[in-house]
Amino acid sequence: MKKLLTLSLILLSLSAFAVPKVPASVTYDYPVTRIIDGDTVAFKAAFLPLPLKPELSIRIWGVDTPEKTLSQAKCPAEIEKGKAASKFTAAAVNAATKRQVTIMTWDKYGGRVLGDVLLDGKSLREMLIASGFAREYYGGAKASWCN
Repeated sequence: MKKLLTLSLILLSLSAFAVPKVPASVTYDYPVTRIIDGDTVAFKAAFLPLPLKPELSIRIWGVDTPEKTLSQAKCPAEIEKGKAASKFTAAAVNAATKRQVTIMTWDKYGGRVLGDVLLDGKSLREMLIASGFAREYYGGAKASWCN
């Protein structure tokens, strides 16, 4: 019994460090309207009722890119990295011939959704990580971009 309890506690504590399950999602052919920063873009959301603006922002789920503004960044190096991430996202979106939005859930801050952007069938999330413009992030304390 004691071994079973110990094993249960170990498994429970290990699950706290596991990568969260990817939420269920639905993919749409909504046009991307603008780039907000490296991990957030806006898309046309004509389905929203008036008087709401027919546009929503989607934050890429499971990543963190550096901030690009002085008010949010922790150092000048982060600002430069944030601008580079935004530029990468803009170039990737503009180069794609097919752009799709995958919506998972509402973001905790409201006013935007979490998900991914598929560019010619490729995940923007994966492209950002592979290119070094983003790190995996699922909440909690963020690693500094100033190092």
